[in-house]
Amino acid sequence: LAGLGAYMLFVGIAGDPDSPQQAETGGITLFLLAALPLVAARGLRLGRRWSRGPALITQLMALPVAWTLYSTGGAMIAAAVALAAAAVAVSALLVNPTATEALGIGPGEQAR
Repeated sequence: LAGLGAYMLFVGIAGDPDSPQQAETGGITLFLLAALPLVAARGLRLGRRWSRGPALITQLMALPVAWTLYSTGGAMIAAAVALAAAAVAVSALLVNPTATEALGIGPGEQAR
């Protein structure tokens, strides 16, 4: 995503796109989407309770990508299976009671 964002920004600034404003906005949006998993991972590492939502959203976004790879067929099927397995496994770990307890989320927890 970051690479595509850089390309879109470059084309928007130095190239000749149909709409420079749209290319630049798209590039910035892709940079932000590329930063989301990194910010969520850092928050989880630091035990921040807000980070579970963005981490789950990232895993949910990976599932349609896996389906698209699977639909492509050929060698992409292996990549699709690996991506889907990783997304499902991480999602399961994020909602695991041990993880929710470590993040201070769940029944019986007091607001911090």
